[in-house]
Amino acid sequence: MGVDSPQSDAELLQAVREGNAAAYGQLYERHVAAARALARQLVTNTEAEDVVAEAFTKILDLVGRGGGPESAFRTYLLTVVRRTVHDRSMIEGRLSTEEVEEYDPGLPFVDPALVGLEKSPIAKAYLSLPERWRAVLWHIEVERSKQAEVAPLLGLSANGVAALAYRAREGLRQAYLQLHMGTQPQHECRPVLGKMSAYVRGGLTRRDAKAVDDHVSGCEECHGVLLELADVNRGLRVIVGPLIGGPLFGGYAAAITKSAVIGGVSGLLRALVWLRRVPRHQQAAVAGGMAVVVAAAIGLLLVSEARPIDKRTPAPIPQPPPSVLRALPEPSEVPARVPPPVRAEQPPGKARLRATIDPLGALVRAQPGIVGIRLRNYGDASSAALSAIVDLPRGVTLIPAARRHQAAALVGPAGTVDGWACRPAAGGARCAREALAAGQGTAVFLRVLVAEKAPEGAGPAVRVEAGSLRVTARAEEGVRTSGAPARFATDGKVTVRAIGNSLLSCPEEQSGCVPARRREGDQRDNDLWQMTPLDRDDVADTAVSSSAELSLPKGGRVVWAGLYWSASGERAGPIKLRPPGRRTYVPVRPAHVAVRELPAGPVYQAFADVSELVAGVRRNGTWWAADAPMEEGVARHAGWSLVLIVTDPSAAYSQAVVLDAATVIGGRSRRVHIPLGGLTPAAPPARLELVTWEGDADLTGDKVSLGSGALSPEGGGRDPANVFDGSSSGAAEMTFGVDVDTVGAELGVDPGLTIATDKDVVLFGVAALSVRARQ
Repeated sequence: MGVDSPQSDAELLQAVREGNAAAYGQLYERHVAAARALARQLVTNTEAEDVVAEAFTKILDLVGRGGGPESAFRTYLLTVVRRTVHDRSMIEGRLSTEEVEEYDPGLPFVDPALVGLEKSPIAKAYLSLPERWRAVLWHIEVERSKQAEVAPLLGLSANGVAALAYRAREGLRQAYLQLHMGTQPQHECRPVLGKMSAYVRGGLTRRDAKAVDDHVSGCEECHGVLLELADVNRGLRVIVGPLIGGPLFGGYAAAITKSAVIGGVSGLLRALVWLRRVPRHQQAAVAGGMAVVVAAAIGLLLVSEARPIDKRTPAPIPQPPPSVLRALPEPSEVPARVPPPVRAEQPPGKARLRATIDPLGALVRAQPGIVGIRLRNYGDASSAALSAIVDLPRGVTLIPAARRHQAAALVGPAGTVDGWACRPAAGGARCAREALAAGQGTAVFLRVLVAEKAPEGAGPAVRVEAGSLRVTARAEEGVRTSGAPARFATDGKVTVRAIGNSLLSCPEEQSGCVPARRREGDQRDNDLWQMTPLDRDDVADTAVSSSAELSLPKGGRVVWAGLYWSASGERAGPIKLRPPGRRTYVPVRPAHVAVRELPAGPVYQAFADVSELVAGVRRNGTWWAADAPMEEGVARHAGWSLVLIVTDPSAAYSQAVVLDAATVIGGRSRRVHIPLGGLTPAAPPARLELVTWEGDADLTGDKVSLGSGALSPEGGGRDPANVFDGSSSGAAEMTFGVDVDTVGAELGVDPGLTIATDKDVVLFGVAALSVRARQ
C-alpha cells in the first residue's frame, strides 16, 4: 500500500475541529515530550503528569469548540502548561468547563517574575507575525530543532522549512524595524532604518552599505538597532524563549534537546495513559480516535487496512501587513546565513571616542546628586591619555574627595571611578585618566551638591581630549525642582537587592492579631491597631528588634550598602544593626534625615552608608535591626531596610543606581513621576527594589509603573493594584506600615518611574534599579 505524507499540525487541528478525534492523538504524540520537559521544570515528576494531562484536555476542549491554536500547537501547549501550573498554585481545584472560555487569551501567559517582557521590541515583533512564521521560528531558532524534525509539524520538506524560516526571520526584522519607525525616530535616522534589514543580509550596494555604516558609527540608537537586527536569533532565545517557556526556559531547552519525539507503540501506550485522565464525557470520542492511531501503528507490522486521516484544507494563515510582505524576499530564494554587519573601513591604528554625560536620577535643588560620565573607544587602537573638562550647571558644585567625610550625607565614593582622578575647576571639574584601550569603555560618577536657588536650565557638559582627539557631550536635563537624586551609582556585572522588616506590630494577645500577621482577615492596617514594639531577638538589652533574610547571587559581593529606617515622629536617631554571624549589635548613626508630613502626623526617613560594615562580614543570612526612635499607638509605623548594589558574575553588563525619594504620595499628590536619567537600557527586564513607608494592605489603588503598565510585586499579595500591602523581602510575616518590594519590567528610551495611589497616603522612600546596558 502507499505511504501518506505526515499531516501538519495545522491539518491535524483542522481535522479535530471537524470531529476526527484520532488527529488529536497524533498531536499528543508529537508534543507530549515537550510538555513534560517544561512541566518537570515547574513541579515534581508525579505532579507533572497531571499538569500535562490537564493541559492537553483544556486544549482539546478549546479546539473542539472552535478555539485554540491554528497551527502553532507547541507554543500554545507550553503556554497552557505554565498557566495550568500557575492556576493550580493559586487556587484549589481545576478550572471548570465554563471557565475555559476566559482561559484562552490568545497571548502568551506572562509569569509574574517576567512582567513586562512581552512589551520588549523583539517580543512585540514576534507576536505580530503570522502564526505559521512564529511556529517555524520557535522550533528552529528557539528550540534549535533540525529542519527534518520540524518538517512533519509544518507539512513541508526539510528544504521547505529552511525557506519558510528564512522568510520568517526577514519578516521578524521588518516587524522590528516598523516598531522603531513608529516611535518617530530622528529625521536623519529614518532612511537608515529602512535599509537595515537588507544591510544585515548583505543586500545593499557598497555605496548604500557605507552610508548606513557611517550613520550608525555616530548614532547610539541606530547602532543598538543594528546589533539586535544582526542577531535576531539570539533575541528570540533570550526574550521570546522565556516569554513562552517562562523563567526556567533554560532548563526546558536543555531537556527538550535530550528528548526524542515519542513514537511507535510505546508512545501510544503512554497516550492511552493520558486518555484515562480525560473527563468521561470526552473519553468516548477520544478513545475512538486513539483506536485509529493504535491500529495505524500496528498496521505497519500486520499490514492491516487501517484508514489514514483524510487530508483537510488547513485554516487560512493571517498575513502580515502589505508593507512587510513587499519587503520580503521571494520564497524561492535559497536561505542564506546572515552575514555580520559590514563596517566602513577605518584608517588603521586610530582611536574613536564617544562620550555621554547625564545626571543619575535628577539634580534636585538643595540636594546632593551624581553626574555620570561614560566614555567608549570604538576605534581599533588605544587612545592617548584622557582629560575631561566638566562644565556643571550654575549652582551645582563638585564635592571634593577630601570633603566627603565631612559631609554627613555624602560618605564614600560615588561609584565606579576606574582610574579617574577628579578635582574642582572653574565652573565644574577636571578629570584625568590613563589611555583607553580599543573596544573598552570607562565610567566615572561625580558627587555634586545642588544649591537651594540653583537655576533650572541646561544640563552638565563634558569635553574629552585624548591627544589630537576631541569629543563633547551635553546632558538634556539640568537642575530640577523635584525628582529623586542618586545616592549611589555604578556600572558592571551588578544588580540590586533590598530586605527589611517592621519594628511595630499588632498586640499578639488581641483577637485577630495572629491572623493579621499571617496576612489573613480584614485587619491588615496599622490604623486599626494600637501598634506595639516587636522584640524578636535573643538580646536582653534591646527593646525593639526584627530580622530579615538576605540571599545574594552566587559568587556575588557587596559594592555598596545603605541602611534606611523610618518611623512616626520627628525625632530621628541611631539604630542598631547586627550582621549574620555576630552576637552583638553595631550602632549606626544617621548621615541624612528627611522629615515629612502625613495625615497622621510627621514621619522621618534616616539614611546611613554601611558599605564598610557589610563588606567586612558574611553577608548572606539573617540581619537584625533594633532600637530605632519611634512612637507607639494607632496609625504608627516603624521599620528598616538594607539596600544593596552587589556583583553578579552570571549577569550581563548592567547599570545600577540607588535613588533617594523621601516623597509623600497621596492626598493632593496622587501621582508622582520620577525621572530615571543617566541610564542606557539595552534589554529587559530591569530589576527594581522599592522601599515605602506607611502603606496599608486594606487600602487598594497603589500602582507602580516603569512605562509599560502597572507592575506586580514579587511578594505579598502580588496585586498590581495594591503594591504597598505591608510586605517586605526577607520577612515572612505582615510588616505593618513597611514595604520592601521587588518588581521587574522593561525600561523605555526615556526611563521613568511612576507611582500612584487612589486611597492611601505613603512616604515613598527609596528606589534601587539595575538594568542590562550597552557596553
